[in-house]
Amino acid sequence: MRPDADLDDVVGILTRDGAVIVEELVNDETLARLWDDLGPALDAHDFSGDWYNGKRTRRVSSLFARTTRLTPVVTHPLYLGAARRIMQEPTHMWIGRARVEMVPSIQISGTQLIQIHPGQGKQPLHRDDALHLRRHPGPTSRVQLMLAMSEFTAANGGTMVIPGSHHWDDERAPRAEEALPTEMPAGSGLIWLGGVYHGGGHNAADTPRTGLTIALDLGNLRQEENQYLAVPMEAVLAYPEEVRRLLGYDRCSPGLGWYEMEDPYVLLERAEAATKSG
Repeated sequence: MRPDADLDDVVGILTRDGAVIVEELVNDETLARLWDDLGPALDAHDFSGDWYNGKRTRRVSSLFARTTRLTPVVTHPLYLGAARRIMQEPTHMWIGRARVEMVPSIQISGTQLIQIHPGQGKQPLHRDDALHLRRHPGPTSRVQLMLAMSEFTAANGGTMVIPGSHHWDDERAPRAEEALPTEMPAGSGLIWLGGVYHGGGHNAADTPRTGLTIALDLGNLRQEENQYLAVPMEAVLAYPEEVRRLLGYDRCSPGLGWYEMEDPYVLLERAEAATKSG
């Protein structure tokens, strides 16, 4: 899909296939600045060292604390728009004799920069929404993005995806031959649903493959990465309100995440006011 594609078309493909590639999700300038901010941390990290995360794979987390340049990534209309459309479904409850309709919030859950080096084998195929013990098929609770920081190919470990696997029940195990490699140029993005089986591919090339992933989850679920510890408040303040709320400084209906019975965003407003007055 092109970056100016119709959101309805993207949502339709995600609903049917569970995954879609958006070309030119970010421009060259944004990509270069992300490398400037995040590349040194990646170079300083050792390989993960375990079979699941990859003995020839480097991973860096706390991305919103390491750069201020993720706004055009996480708020891209085809990513954030699709996540809102798919996950923010109205629901209702009875409070006394009143039938009240609620819409859940969404939040940034996990963030990682992932670099697969030559010689790394395939990651086991898995569903990321299994972290929340979700049952399948069922409502989507996660929409995830993999931004290609470098070119993704079948040879260098492009993310393996089984299209349509979000429709499977929990007794059907994934098979490697069912998975297709993600192939896309740097700056493009793979968007997929949490119930889709996927995994990092085998890097049989001569150079590393690097991707930046952000997961958006329903606001009534615990974040995979504890953003309140990962991202200091001063780093949160560097982002616009929409991103601050996505990082968790928001209240999910009907009443999750409050601070002193208020929207937790007031903490950021007070911190921002104190910074300006000081």
